[in-house]
Amino acid sequence: MSGHVETPEGGNKKVALLIAVLALMLALAEIGGKQAENEAVAKNIDASNLWAFFQAKTIRGTVVRTAAEAMELDLADTTDAPARERMQKRIEGWKATAARYDSEPETNEGRKELAGRAKAAEQARDDHKARNENFEIASGLLQIGIVVASASIITGVALLALVGGGLGAVALGFMGLALFAPHLLF
Repeated sequence: MSGHVETPEGGNKKVALLIAVLALMLALAEIGGKQAENEAVAKNIDASNLWAFFQAKTIRGTVVRTAAEAMELDLADTTDAPARERMQKRIEGWKATAARYDSEPETNEGRKELAGRAKAAEQARDDHKARNENFEIASGLLQIGIVVASASIITGVALLALVGGGLGAVALGFMGLALFAPHLLF
């Protein structure tokens, strides 16, 4: 044996090119899947934070409403006019605060707005999870396609190269679903 490397025959060159294309698609599917996975985690954290903020606003609102109700009871027993006026102002302030905790469109941080934002983050999380699932399937199909196409070079069975190419085509379909219709299957 000399150090001479034989060049593959025409058919093997085509299969080698197919394998290269499948490997490129695999790299893209892996990148897309990792990106979708990272986004799903980030959106899950966003949703959790928003729900925690929602719960904090709920607790604050409950405390303020309870204080207002307790002071209303005290107000009924108070006869001093200046004290009654101070108490009434305090009650009105607490009720306004409680209402602001329920809905505050100016800051987008009332309970109503926080719930909407949390639900949107959950939807985005679910979208990215579905994208990741599609990319994962595409990656698996591409890996199998590469193995099958490689086997065609060793065995000389051209049908294996066609099967590898077919798996690549199906994988391309899953990559398209991941990008454009992630919930079609998941």
